Amino acid sequence: MTEDKFDLIVPPGVPRKMIYEISEQYDVEVVMRKRQLYFANMEGDSRELIAFRGTKEVLEKVQEDLYNRLEAYISEV
Repeated sequence: MTEDKFDLIVPPGVPRKMIYEISEQYDVEVVMRKRQLYFANMEGDSRELIAFRGTKEVLEKVQEDLYNRLEAYISEV
């Protein structure tokens, strides 16, 4: 039996260093996902976005870690 895989979209603007560190620290794959955007002047545009692909349990940890890293990064700036 194979485990289901899920994607966690990485918000645009996340520093590459964070993406590299998380992909090395956790059992995730970095993939591209085409998504439609629904904000500002990009209504309906499709863009290739980066996502982490992994199991639900791992992505929950990744999401929390990414949030904490971004929060720390923003407070430094």
